[in-house]
Amino acid sequence: MSDVALGKAGAAIRTANEAGRGAFIGYLPAGYPTYDGALDGLKALVDGGADVIELGLPYSDPVMDGVTIQRATEIALAGGLRTRDVLSTVEKLAAYADVPVLVMTYWNPIERYGVDRFAADFAGAGGAGLITPDLIPDEGAEWIAAADKHDLDKVFLVSPSSTDERIAMTTAACRGFVYATAVMGVTGARDKPSELAAPLVARVHAATGLPVGVGLGISNGDQAAGVTAFADAAIVGAALVRALGDGGAAAVRALAEDLSAGVRREPRTSAGR
Repeated sequence: MSDVALGKAGAAIRTANEAGRGAFIGYLPAGYPTYDGALDGLKALVDGGADVIELGLPYSDPVMDGVTIQRATEIALAGGLRTRDVLSTVEKLAAYADVPVLVMTYWNPIERYGVDRFAADFAGAGGAGLITPDLIPDEGAEWIAAADKHDLDKVFLVSPSSTDERIAMTTAACRGFVYATAVMGVTGARDKPSELAAPLVARVHAATGLPVGVGLGISNGDQAAGVTAFADAAIVGAALVRALGDGGAAAVRALAEDLSAGVRREPRTSAGR
């Protein structure tokens, strides 16, 4: 797999894999609980060992998110957060550390902003790419063209219900890594990751040489260790959002350190398989 297909996020994941460990991707939404509070939380996430940052762009109709993230994005929007504030958060975070920053966003805000305009402004701010949960490659020609033009990662999602044909088509459109949703349903921390995760990752690995990250349900280092025993990266969101809301940046760093230790716990091959 070429460095072009790996992109910035994929390269960071592969660096972790080649060191004999899984990667840790951490999510927090911009603007929660305030603009500055979110930035402090994101810096704590970096300091706690995240290999890649997933920054949420708050949206008024987050149908794929669970209650924790929905409430956080509602607070961010009520506080006046706008897309330009997300871009400035990316810029400040990129200046803080050399860690790839991906924005997780529903498609409507990007379409309203202007697809090529957003790609240009986002790349100029130091962003690495987008995770687009409600945009499928079949309908993503405009974004794919803009991302390629501005050297940005394109992370699309696959799920346990995806056919082999759909997985092949989706992974072919990805750059960076492939996001494997481990459960059917909305996001949120769970007692244990879905048993559907490992078979899904095996199917994706059979279709592509790109890294595969597993999201939905991971809330502690033990779970992260279990996931990165078979996946290239563990993606954690709701548990970190809850930590930020309950205990601020210090709680985010403590949880990030636990998760970072978890992905280092299981021995792995250099190929991340």
